[in-house]
Parts: sequence; C-alpha cells; structure tokens
Amino acid sequence: MTGLRYVYAICRPFGAPLQAQLTGVAGAPPRRLVHRGLVAVFSEVPESDFAEAQLRARLEDPDWLTATARAHQGVVDALTVVTTPLPLRPGTVFRDDSGVRTMIEEREHVLNRTLDRLEGRVEWRVRVYADTGAEQDAGPGENARRKAEQFAGRLHAELSGYAEDSRTDPLWSGVPSGEPEASGHRVLHASYLVPRTRCEEFVEAVDRTKGEDPETRVELTGPWAAYSFVEDEYE
Repeated sequence: MTGLRYVYAICRPFGAPLQAQLTGVAGAPPRRLVHRGLVAVFSEVPESDFAEAQLRARLEDPDWLTATARAHQGVVDALTVVTTPLPLRPGTVFRDDSGVRTMIEEREHVLNRTLDRLEGRVEWRVRVYADTGAEQDAGPGENARRKAEQFAGRLHAELSGYAEDSRTDPLWSGVPSGEPEASGHRVLHASYLVPRTRCEEFVEAVDRTKGEDPETRVELTGPWAAYSFVEDEYE
C-alpha cells in the first residue's frame, strides 16, 4: 500500500463482516489494522487530497467536504451495526501503518478505557422545536417558545433516566450525519448514551410525546456511534 491511512474508528476485534461493497472516503473500501488487541478501521487515500497541505485546501471546498464527511459517516454507521466503534474525527490521517500503530500505542490506555465505557451503548439525539412562526419575540410566538422550553425540560429529565450519560448544547452542529435542520425555534438539542438493552424503551418514551402539543415538535435520530461521548477522553 502506498497511500495515506484515513482512520474512521478504533474498535475491539469483531468477526462479523461489514456490508458487502461498502466503500469509504475517496471510494476506497475500509480495511482493518490489528495492533495490541485493538482494530483501526481505515481506508487508503491519495496524498494528492489528504496530505496535510492538500487537506487544508480541500476543506475549503464545501462539496468535497460534504462528500467526504458522508463517506466517513457511512463507514462508522456500518461499524455500529456489528460492533461498538470509538469514532475518530473526520480527516484523521496517518502517513502509513506505522503511524497508526504508534497512535494506538501512545493512546492505548484511553482507547481501551473509552471502549470499555461505550461497549453495548449507542447515541441517540433529540431535538425539540417551538413552531413560533413569524412572531418570535412577542405574543403567540413567545408563548409557544416558553411552552416548548418547559416541555423540553421535562422530556430531557425523563430521557436521562434511560441513559447513562447525556449532553445538551443548543448551538450544537455535530458531525455531518445527514440530519437536516428543521424550521422553528430550537429549544433543545441533546445527545444520550443509551445501553442497547434500553433503546426500545427510550424510543417509546420519545414517541409518546409526539403530537402532545401541536406547537412543539420532537425529532429523534439514531442510533449513532457515540461521537458526543468520546471527545473529552480521546483528547
């Protein structure tokens, strides 16, 4: 292999095959590099796009960036079906296999600790919107927003009971994941780390709230790899 190594995630060894014909970034199939009991899932990518200087330039191209992010997410999604991945940020590139092995050796403790914490768990994301219409600052629009904020607080408290951890951030933009932004005033964007054994209960809890208030909309997406719950530890 002569290209650079674009790494999607670190996993524990897994036997299940990935989706047939799965391709990743730059159209390259994902491969596995096993080192010290960990698996780096990567694709070989060309230096012409992914060497440091070229990558910085490419990041200014929104079409290229979107396509790359979607390909990255596609591989991570496929891994989430068969194992518990520790997803890396889009654009994590190493010179060669040796560079990947060195990263694993230097961060072996934190990688194993994070994988232990994430094992058997996935991320769900919930967004709540107030349909305030054109009246955002006064009158009906303001009342709708207040009602939605109160509703979101109750919902977050309930959902946190099914989760082992949660993150809230009204300004969250997140990793590209194909989630379109809805219209309306967003009053909650929360991510929940949920054991797979409680996912059905979690989804049912969200579904029960839909339609409760015609001026409040609830959106649920997932299950995702636990992006929101690895950044602090991985750093």
